[in-house]
Amino acid sequence: MTQAFTEVLSGFSFLEGPRWHAGRLWLSDFYTHRVVSVDAQGKATTEAEVPQQPSGLGWLPDGRLLISSMRDRRVLRREADGTLAVHADLSGIAGGHLNDMVVDAQGRAYVGNFGFDLMGGGAASTAKLACVQADGRARVVAEDLYFPNGAMITPDGKTLIVVETMGNRISAFDIRADGDLGPRRDWAVFGPLPTSTDVGELIGSVAVAPDGAVLDAEGAVWLADATHNRALRVAEGGRILQEISTGALGTFACTLGGPERRTLYLCVAPDFLEHHRMAAREAKLLAVPVEVPGAGWPC
Repeated sequence: MTQAFTEVLSGFSFLEGPRWHAGRLWLSDFYTHRVVSVDAQGKATTEAEVPQQPSGLGWLPDGRLLISSMRDRRVLRREADGTLAVHADLSGIAGGHLNDMVVDAQGRAYVGNFGFDLMGGGAASTAKLACVQADGRARVVAEDLYFPNGAMITPDGKTLIVVETMGNRISAFDIRADGDLGPRRDWAVFGPLPTSTDVGELIGSVAVAPDGAVLDAEGAVWLADATHNRALRVAEGGRILQEISTGALGTFACTLGGPERRTLYLCVAPDFLEHHRMAAREAKLLAVPVEVPGAGWPC
């Protein structure tokens, strides 16, 4: 459907990881190496500078911010005085850049990664999903995921939902008491699993390439479809409930925010290619009202 958007921000490099927290929208801007927050008037404030490129965001129960530092494959922790410390080093787990993550009510972070050298032209391969405890201890909790990206936890804290950008699917896992995960199961399937390791062929073959994602109060997932310039609202089982086109701009992340979490925020840019986005400032944040509010984590 054609939709009228409000343009909240413009002039950024590549926005990712949007989160609604403490009355503000928080985002990562890849190639200016910043985490920013945005107030109700659209004023952006730099909250952290991350030289190795920020992505996923979340908060510990005590309010400290966690940040995925992509290139050095570390989760950083912003202390009360604003300094950054290494919360967890995932270089022994991640097969590529760290990516999106979700932090639960206990402070456990579930962190995805590319699985291979996407920007360097590497052959596509599956990735592991890490769980980082609130004290920084890390372990592998799932394997063989096809570019695990946006992750969500249901309001009861019992289910982790992970989109797989290059897998034509959304997966779900039961969360055990210690944070470990049960077996992977299909939450939604949009097409067959990829057979090619050529990234160009693979991306061209997927029916839906889910990137950032967020849950709503009816149990549906809003996802940014990274290769089809749209956001989709999807029910468990894969039925598409709503589609919002972003026209000529690619859609790479989304969240539900605002005072009642009834505003869908979309991170858009002409493409996701690093050599294009590093030098340009064409990324934008768009907003559109929706009927069903957000639920669960991230929030």
